[in-house]
Amino acid sequence: KRFAKIGGEMISLTAVEELAEQAYPGRETAVVSIADPKKGERLILCVTGDKLDLKAIRTLAKQKGKPELMVPKDQMLLDEMPVLGTGKTDQVTLNRLVEERMAS
Repeated sequence: KRFAKIGGEMISLTAVEELAEQAYPGRETAVVSIADPKKGERLILCVTGDKLDLKAIRTLAKQKGKPELMVPKDQMLLDEMPVLGTGKTDQVTLNRLVEERMAS
């Protein structure tokens, strides 16, 4: 149910998160989309700890035959990932954090 529309293509945010997890197993990551004036939306990789090299995700996507549009263009470092009581990522809070940081 979580998709971004980039350049007219629908991109599954869950599929992008799976790519990030495969490229960096054990790292806490999540993906959100924000408005982009040129492409409609763009992907932001949210990660705890150190920044990741997005080239590794790009290489993995290419190996798996996934479109370049699935590779996040930016990343945002978080002290901790917001989670719900169930342990799942709190997407509403995460989206708000990304929007606030990108606006400033």
